Amino acid sequence: IMGSSRWKVAAAAAFLAIVGSLLPVDADEHDHTYTDKEEVVLWMNTVGPYHNRQETYKYFSLPFCAGNKKTISHYHETLGEALQGVELEFSGLDIKFKDEVLQTTYCEIDLDKAKRDAFVYAIKNHYWYQMYIDDLPIWGIVGEADENGEDHYLWTYKKLEIGFNGNRIVDVNLTSEGKVRLVPNTRIAMSYSVKWKKSDVKFEDRFDKYLDPSFFQHRIHWFSIFNSFMMVIFLVGLVSMILMRTLRKDYARYSKEEEMDDMDRDLGDEYGWKQVHGDVFRPSSHPLIFSSLIGSGCQIFSVSFIVIIVAMVEDLYTERGSMLSTAIFVYAATSPVNGYFGGSLYAKQGGRRWIKQMFIGAFLIPAMVCGTAFFINFIAMYYHASRAIPFGTMVAVCCICFFVILPLNLVGTILGRNLSGQPNFPCRVNAVPRPIPEKKWFMEPAVIVCLGGILPFGSIFIEMYFIFTSFWAYKIYYVYGFMMLVLVILCIVTVCVTIVCTYFLLNAEDYRWQWTSFLSAASTAVYVYMYSFYYYFFKTKMYGLFQTSFYFGYMAVFSTALGIMCGAVGYMGTSAFVRKIYTNVKID
Repeated sequence: IMGSSRWKVAAAAAFLAIVGSLLPVDADEHDHTYTDKEEVVLWMNTVGPYHNRQETYKYFSLPFCAGNKKTISHYHETLGEALQGVELEFSGLDIKFKDEVLQTTYCEIDLDKAKRDAFVYAIKNHYWYQMYIDDLPIWGIVGEADENGEDHYLWTYKKLEIGFNGNRIVDVNLTSEGKVRLVPNTRIAMSYSVKWKKSDVKFEDRFDKYLDPSFFQHRIHWFSIFNSFMMVIFLVGLVSMILMRTLRKDYARYSKEEEMDDMDRDLGDEYGWKQVHGDVFRPSSHPLIFSSLIGSGCQIFSVSFIVIIVAMVEDLYTERGSMLSTAIFVYAATSPVNGYFGGSLYAKQGGRRWIKQMFIGAFLIPAMVCGTAFFINFIAMYYHASRAIPFGTMVAVCCICFFVILPLNLVGTILGRNLSGQPNFPCRVNAVPRPIPEKKWFMEPAVIVCLGGILPFGSIFIEMYFIFTSFWAYKIYYVYGFMMLVLVILCIVTVCVTIVCTYFLLNAEDYRWQWTSFLSAASTAVYVYMYSFYYYFFKTKMYGLFQTSFYFGYMAVFSTALGIMCGAVGYMGTSAFVRKIYTNVKID
């Protein structure tokens, strides 16, 4: 994982090799070094409305024309590129390293009525297009309308200025000129020019121009981190003070009760968490689903932690699709984590259908993600968008699930059942469940679940804004140090909140703490999804069926995965707390 970028590309390519979807290609942009007058490829990627970033189409879906140069075949280097809808097509323009080109016409468009209508529609919807030179993205606008919106103009002249440092390209700028009015039954000449200039920018720093430090390192961002950190200190201190004082009183009272005779103990005031010691370690309801959720949550946490560390070290934003490819690779590699924690918990709770549990745990998250993606894929296919996932990529993803994730999950399940699958509870479980007494409305599990996610959401909602903006708008997220701090803060707050909720529940002599601890932490996802509605309507200008379904579909997937992770973290912390307090109490 910590290797070079080539190693990550090769790892992703190995997955695609399962279905033979990769072909060897010799291209200089892969090592980013050139000799004088060596070919430099200008790739045309996608075109789409500016306000709907995810709604993209092939560049040549608009009636643009290509240059006369021989086409160079392109393939998807990584699985991430294929899933993200990268559609690189050769522009046909003849560009050579350090070889300047004066304004040259490379093709002409015969503008009939259909082509004019296509361009007018694109201009009305503010279509932008994206290109790549040596993996550096370039954006340009298709055209513009006049003030009255009656006449529409197409930019016909691409003026490229490329900066080089030694034998490497470090900067690319595009200026659109040559505004031509769109009139049916005319010919429009498309032209380009290339100017080369020396640059002092280091190759390692060439992506800095695309970053926005003033946005991501704004005082609000720093303040949110500081505010969340202070919340953690306050919450941990409050939990420690309340629980330690309360538990100390409980321990003292229970120790005093041990010195009483039976008559005094019967007349004493017996209540609280000790009274449910015979039921607190009773298996949860629906243990198969519960253990699968816990295993999946532990795996999501592992993936998040590892991917953030890799992103901090490797600057994954500099390569197309590398973040998604790395996440898929890490998710597949951490499948034993899912099997270990899910399988061991299911065995501790006396489950016998462990093969069924392994299958559910292995395919819970992939089925959710793939099901949503395939549903949205039908809409993308209807729109002929580049986001439509190719059939070969679908097969590759299915092969990864069946031939990588499932076997590794099986290994983890076997290890978990054999190494930590024995129930070693500090208290014996009663044969007959204890009746749960009536309690006040605010101590009911449903109320605790609804209130449990407020503080965890409060610690991350500012960071959610920056993450949403980087994905749904034209920002490149690069402050992964902030993300790591937020992840740690979220876990601490979640554990503290679930411990307090569980203690109140047990003190009310309600031993149904497993699902309550999981759901009270997982309810953070509900607040995140509610926030996504606010972000959609007030922070974006998205429109249309495709973008709306894409947004809310994948936000549902993101929120659900976040909820499963928080629920697993909350349960694991609460489980350690429950085991600790009942271990320290002497029970006959």
